[in-house]
Amino acid sequence: MLENKEEAVITFSRWMENERKSHLTVRQYCFFANLFMEFHAKRLEEVTPDDIENFKEYLVKERKYSKSSQYLCTKALRLLYKSFRINPPYNLTAPKRPRSVPKYLSEKETARLIQAASKSPKNLAIVSVLAYTGIRVGELCRLNIHDVDLDERIMSIRHGKGDKDRIVILSEECSNALSSYFKSRNRLNIDNDSLFISRKMSRYDPTSIQRLVKKLSLEAGISKNVTPHILRHTFATSIMRNGANLKFIQEILGHSTLATTQIYVHIDDGAMKSMYEKHKPTYR
Repeated sequence: MLENKEEAVITFSRWMENERKSHLTVRQYCFFANLFMEFHAKRLEEVTPDDIENFKEYLVKERKYSKSSQYLCTKALRLLYKSFRINPPYNLTAPKRPRSVPKYLSEKETARLIQAASKSPKNLAIVSVLAYTGIRVGELCRLNIHDVDLDERIMSIRHGKGDKDRIVILSEECSNALSSYFKSRNRLNIDNDSLFISRKMSRYDPTSIQRLVKKLSLEAGISKNVTPHILRHTFATSIMRNGANLKFIQEILGHSTLATTQIYVHIDDGAMKSMYEKHKPTYR
């Protein structure tokens, strides 16, 4: 383990990049690693179980971390230990995260968002890809022109979460939006393979896409805090309500396990109401 904390974080960052972790993950995990090493001011191999308990208490009482934040922090620290090939203390474990219901937009709200985006071919293409494919914002930012096949109406997602490739289907609406965007993009004669190009003529980063979606949602008069991930939940919820099975949803969203996909079972209130009406008790 390196003596210098700053050097240790830099080494950790490079290790994660080599492991193809997303830019957001690298930034978040480096923050937690820095926080952890500042707190105990020890080499990793010198940290004791008592130090871990003190740090856990610090996260709860001083930083007011939720269980979800504690979980993410612990995940980062376990990866930090792994990167230096050091076994972590036995009690570096995370609390169980609350099983919250994902937030999503109604179909009318999504339609309004798409309408707000339609003033710009690029904005419409970005929102359409998010709303009609359910891909992650990081995956959208990494898309290149050759990843899109409008003739076959498919899109290749390369190096998705877990470094897995997959194919997503493009709806007619999404394909049309991309086709219009390509026409406007080609007129700029951009020497860049990135599918979506910012005003600075460079690849978008996730934060910029998040700001764009937020801006368009406000223009659409949507009071909810709309993010690209909300659109991912919206897509999954919509296709489940339309009869898609869990295995298909798992594949198209790029979930590593079916357990992750099962959260959408609990938000299909239409199916729940139908099932309730069929099986409700009759007290006579």
